[in-house]
Amino acid sequence: MISIQSYILWALGIAALGTEIYALVDAARYRPEAYLAADKRTKNFWMLVLVVAALVGFVLVRNVLSIFGVVAFVAAAVYLADVRPAVRSISGRGGGSGRQGPYGPW
Repeated sequence: MISIQSYILWALGIAALGTEIYALVDAARYRPEAYLAADKRTKNFWMLVLVVAALVGFVLVRNVLSIFGVVAFVAAAVYLADVRPAVRSISGRGGGSGRQGPYGPW
């Protein structure tokens, strides 16, 4: 018989894996120049980190609270909380008014 804790850990593992895959797909959408313009590490660095995080998340989906599962989730969370907003604002995909001229908003 499977306990409720097993279902909760399974759901946490799926949610962590989804976050890691979302971060990976989002990182692939931006041009390499945007990372440098935002004063962040290179696109190749973040793609490597997020690919490893997604693979670890996939392997440890049933053991999400292990140290490697937590580190993989934290890597994706750092990208989503710090790098993504900076790169997104440089790329013009931010949540601004949408009125962008050649030299910035107008």
